[in-house]
Amino acid sequence: MRLLLIEDDQSLVNLFKKDLEKAGYTVDVAHNGVDGEFLGDEGLYELAILDLGLPQRNGLDVLRNWRAKHNTILVLILTARDTWREKVDGFKAGADDYLAKPFHIEELLARINALIYRTHQQPTMTLVVGGLKLDEERQQVITETGHVQGLTGIEFKLLRYFLLHPGQILSKATLTAQLYNLESDRDSNVIEVYVNHLRRKLGKHRFETHRGQGYVFKE
Repeated sequence: MRLLLIEDDQSLVNLFKKDLEKAGYTVDVAHNGVDGEFLGDEGLYELAILDLGLPQRNGLDVLRNWRAKHNTILVLILTARDTWREKVDGFKAGADDYLAKPFHIEELLARINALIYRTHQQPTMTLVVGGLKLDEERQQVITETGHVQGLTGIEFKLLRYFLLHPGQILSKATLTAQLYNLESDRDSNVIEVYVNHLRRKLGKHRFETHRGQGYVFKE
């Protein structure tokens, strides 16, 4: 899944981006509110991590502008400020959650996962679909027979996206967007290769090809 990190502190960007990517997320970064708002309107991201104290346009204005345009992107506000009034202002502006610095990266990841899973109607923090149980921490999948199957980083990203969108036709372009950030060279042929890897590991019947359209994960 693809996240948007809007933060002007480069040291924090380096830290957060590394940890988020290690957890299997694709991350794009904006260092000011104007660029962040523009990217958030592109429809590319599952969730935005939004700092309030941004240059050029503050985070609350970015959030208000998104919601005024009916942009429903999930927003986790991230700020050094920890007053109750600013939290209330953030929620009134349309934030989905709020996390005050300093914090442990494990809490940030837990909040991100909780928001995303809730949006996809997953009742718990464990993703279980079609008899497959995804182990986020170890980036493994457990089958209905209890077999533990290891995954590469790309396989994990693809499988998590498939499990969050069961029964939906997912185009190569959509899947490719989950693997690469704006700075990466993209190769849509990679999708076919790694879908075949998942088929070999989990069963060909689970990943149906719709010629000219994409792939469907069958529950």
